[in-house]
Amino acid sequence: MRKTATKIVLSACSVAVMTGSLMLTPFSTASAAEAAKSAADKGKAVAVNRKQGNCLACHAMGDGTLPGNIGPALVNIKLRFPNRAVLREQIWDATTRNPNSIMPPFGRHKMLSEEQIDQIVEYVYTL
Repeated sequence: MRKTATKIVLSACSVAVMTGSLMLTPFSTASAAEAAKSAADKGKAVAVNRKQGNCLACHAMGDGTLPGNIGPALVNIKLRFPNRAVLREQIWDATTRNPNSIMPPFGRHKMLSEEQIDQIVEYVYTL
């Protein structure tokens, strides 16, 4: 009788654990598309923020208001930078590719965090 009760309790616990993990799975793992969209949304917030990325000071981009015209318009980025790593390097420190660039070296001077630069890359890649 005791062995039977133990088996029943163990079976019930196993079912409870399995059911619980199945119920949590959709909430704990976001799809890659949702994660990229979230990063792009965060990147847009940093890019248009006049106290952070301030990309609008020099670039026309997306639906940003009062853009500058010192830098090129940020359009067709996937065609201009098919390799995301090159785009990230450009934002991190544009002077590595063009020593005469007036674009601030956001990463080298630690003006933005690595995470913020990655988020901006995700956002700019949607333009």
